[in-house]
Amino acid sequence: MPADPPNTSPQGIPHPAVGADDGPVRSTPHHPGNPPPPRRRWASGLRLSAVAGLVIVAAIVIGSDRLVSLSAGDAVADAIDQVQPAPVALLLGTARGHQGGQNRFYHARIEAAARLFHSGKVRGILVSGDNSSPYYNEPITMQRDLVALNVPREFITLDYAGFRTLDSVIRARRVFGVDRVIIVSQRFHAERAIFLARRFGLDATGFAAADPETAGPNKVRAREMLARVMAVLDLAIGREPRFLGAPETVRLRDAPRPGGASRDSVAAGPAASWPTH
Repeated sequence: MPADPPNTSPQGIPHPAVGADDGPVRSTPHHPGNPPPPRRRWASGLRLSAVAGLVIVAAIVIGSDRLVSLSAGDAVADAIDQVQPAPVALLLGTARGHQGGQNRFYHARIEAAARLFHSGKVRGILVSGDNSSPYYNEPITMQRDLVALNVPREFITLDYAGFRTLDSVIRARRVFGVDRVIIVSQRFHAERAIFLARRFGLDATGFAAADPETAGPNKVRAREMLARVMAVLDLAIGREPRFLGAPETVRLRDAPRPGGASRDSVAAGPAASWPTH
């Protein structure tokens, strides 16, 4: 049997072993006809899913925004002489102060509600706001400021459980027995409130309070668009108010007599200055 060939060269240098690694392994190049590697397919699918998800979210946000505007935009009056009279103004609450200063949205709503009353467009004001804490009471604060603008206290009714716009409009209908109402807030908010109110049997229109210039108008707009998505979702799932409770009555001044003023009407005097409480 012939001997194995020597594994060294004549100079004594070892020969490389048969099958030894000659260097780093090179992957076979991917040809267009071959399927992509699994990791690449997974990443591509993830990107497509993310894009599709963003498109769906954008469609829901924009669609909800347009639905509310188209449903209620024409029902909001910007001038007092455009307002059709109704028995009750529903004044939607907000905080009096904001980040240590005054909330101009709040003051504009108070002034708009007072104008409605003094012009004879409404006979009473239902103030709906948050009183979820002993230390935070929107309805009482708004009542004080309405009285400061010469609205008689006896024609201001307080709803302490208006935690959300949905709660305010449903409680106006089911708790306070209101069937026709003028909603008072900024236009963007009034449209959403009317959109909800009409779906719960309220004959609702709106009077737009002044929309103050703010440092972040885009932020306000973005928040409202998300609130409109929530409004549509609330209707879809049948969300109910946090509280209902026993029926209550909205206090109204007498309707005007033919050819004369109402017995309980109050003349609109000069607007008092805002109290400092």
